Amino acid sequence: MYTVPADPSLIDSRYAAWRLLATLGLVALGNSGMYVVSVVLPSVQAEFGVGRGDASLPYTMMMVALGLGGLVTGRMADRFGIMRVLWVGALAVCGGYVLASTAGSVWAFALAHGLLLGLVGSSSTFAPLMADTALWWNKRRGIAVAICASGNYLAGSFWPQVVQWGIETWGWRQTYVYMGVFCGLGMLVLSTALRQRPPLVEAKVSTAGLSGGTGRPFGLSPLRAQLLLCMAGTACCVAMAMPQVHIVAYCSDLGFGAARGAQMLSLMLACGIVSRLISGLICDRIGGLRTLLLGSVLQGTALLLFLPFDGMVSLYLVSALFGLFQGGIVPSYAIIVREHFKPQEAGARVGAVLMATMIGMALGGWLSGWVFDVTGSYRAAFLNGIAWNLLNMSIAVWLYRRSRKIAACAAANP
Repeated sequence: MYTVPADPSLIDSRYAAWRLLATLGLVALGNSGMYVVSVVLPSVQAEFGVGRGDASLPYTMMMVALGLGGLVTGRMADRFGIMRVLWVGALAVCGGYVLASTAGSVWAFALAHGLLLGLVGSSSTFAPLMADTALWWNKRRGIAVAICASGNYLAGSFWPQVVQWGIETWGWRQTYVYMGVFCGLGMLVLSTALRQRPPLVEAKVSTAGLSGGTGRPFGLSPLRAQLLLCMAGTACCVAMAMPQVHIVAYCSDLGFGAARGAQMLSLMLACGIVSRLISGLICDRIGGLRTLLLGSVLQGTALLLFLPFDGMVSLYLVSALFGLFQGGIVPSYAIIVREHFKPQEAGARVGAVLMATMIGMALGGWLSGWVFDVTGSYRAAFLNGIAWNLLNMSIAVWLYRRSRKIAACAAANP
């Protein structure tokens, strides 16, 4: 368990802000692998002579492992502190890139991404750091969690261009070695800024006032509410993965080249940073559930725009819109958990929901490649993503209507 520091004013303090800045860098370094693998997908497919679905397996394995690993690394951070977990994660990120660079088959390449980059490396810088950030902020929790989560898209906007240049200059294998050394060392340095454990400012907070004062989120049992949020997280990220994982390959198929696709991916994720920050501010005003619903509607709209527009200029514009529309979805789940569940359970429940989002990204990356292999076109893959997005939207609407009904009953019977 965390111990309460001598000075409780560290919450919402300048120290918390510096800590958040270091956290942003850690997320950007530790989560680089999930975007780098999308850029090397065409090169890996050509070198190993496999189909688009098989070439998507490294991404799928990494995202599944990242989600599962978040449950373990989160508990380890609770027990030993986040800094020690980050040390292990830094070594795993370095080792994962280097081992992947020596792979002789797509399966060896996938295992390096799954076991090292995903299960241990990236997982140490995702759910545990989001949960840790939430414990250091009260007044501005929404924007703080959004800044932390933006490190993920900062990685997506920066690394694809760097890696594409590295592939053209040295080849993907040597580029992977350099990535491992840089990211591993960077994580080790930044982790030293997170020595202090967060205070248990909410250890004795009552659950009164949550979900109408019943302690039942959305008027449901905690287990049922958790499962619904996990279903929503999986569905939204299956849809989200379609453009993020396959935009480079999609542009190559259209004749625009992998470099243009990498630029679109970087643009998409750079706009995602803006989206997450704006969504964080919105979330502090309207709450996590409304922010999720807004993001789901906008993401579905952007996916629809990919169907009629496949010109180079139009794809740049649609990619930017997709980034602007969907960036606030994943962070909203962490806020929903903090708003509707017991504060003492937030870490484990945030980890579970974020695991579901990672499984959704993994499933979406593979499923889109499989649909392409079956149909020979990405149109059906976009339609598949839209269907999953509708499932997410339906769950968000249902939970929102229940929360409104509970609030109305509470107001009528004070």
